[in-house]
Amino acid sequence: MRFLKKVLYSFLILIITLVILMFVPRIWSSMNPKKAPMGYYFVGPTMVAIYTGLETLINKTPPIPDNVEAIKNIEYKKINNRSLQLDIYQPKGMTKPAPLLVFIHGGGWRGGDRADYLVYLTHYAQQGYVTATISYRLLKVAPYPACVEDILDAVQFLYKNGEKYNYDPDRICLIGGSAGSHLAMLAAYGWKKPGVATDSTVTNISKHKIKAVVEIYGPTDFTTEYARNHPTITGFMTRSYQEAPQLYVEASPITYVDKNTPPTLILQGTRDMLVPLSQAELLKHKMDSLGVINIYRPVPGWMHTMDIVLRVNDYFKVTMGDFFEKYVK
Repeated sequence: MRFLKKVLYSFLILIITLVILMFVPRIWSSMNPKKAPMGYYFVGPTMVAIYTGLETLINKTPPIPDNVEAIKNIEYKKINNRSLQLDIYQPKGMTKPAPLLVFIHGGGWRGGDRADYLVYLTHYAQQGYVTATISYRLLKVAPYPACVEDILDAVQFLYKNGEKYNYDPDRICLIGGSAGSHLAMLAAYGWKKPGVATDSTVTNISKHKIKAVVEIYGPTDFTTEYARNHPTITGFMTRSYQEAPQLYVEASPITYVDKNTPPTLILQGTRDMLVPLSQAELLKHKMDSLGVINIYRPVPGWMHTMDIVLRVNDYFKVTMGDFFEKYVK
């Protein structure tokens, strides 16, 4: 009987401790409102927080606000009878060209949809920006480098159509999450595939340049031991690192970072098990060594796609908004 009481007592203490620990991230964040919100460090507690309502998920399909105009299904490229499109969101009643924020969805280069970032698109359109979101060919349609070429073509299209859609082509920021971040960085940093025929439809390259980049939990270096052996990466590349090491160098955004690289905001969860923290730190280290402007915001205790949680999403909106105000607007 005494043994049973000890077991029950120990179990009760454990439950109380776990409950307290579940509330620690919220308590810490409420005491430090200007810092990145603390997460739960492990999958289990994170899922418990979500399913118990301790954390709220964002609405991924918010209504379009009355003061925002949506222009959808704009074809920027047609290849192999496939129409590639983008959507634009504008503040109604614009009187002068605004900066353009271009969001590129993630999904492991296999999935995702250009409407995935609607929560950001409408938010920043309400703040006076023009926003855009791009579709690109996924792996089931065409392997690397098709998606990179599509994003480059979309950027060239956007450079040429500022007057039509009332944005300034000299003030364009590329923002991406996960695989979308990888594509945003390649497009902004100067991806090159010399001497090889590509699927690009652009013949005249614009002299405009991307003004800034937001990198959200994206892979930056495919040549690390972790990356070159990860099935998502090898599936994307369609060849192993041993077969084509130079291909992995070519597909790594960090390869193209130089002194002319645009200012970059780096948002990364410290407990990301898919794209590890080291990927963000490698990028920051190289940018620091070259004197490239970068703002690094590690988010403690959070995992991949952390901004589906409202508390993190709100922090991202504020952090990106400050970055846009300083480096894009």
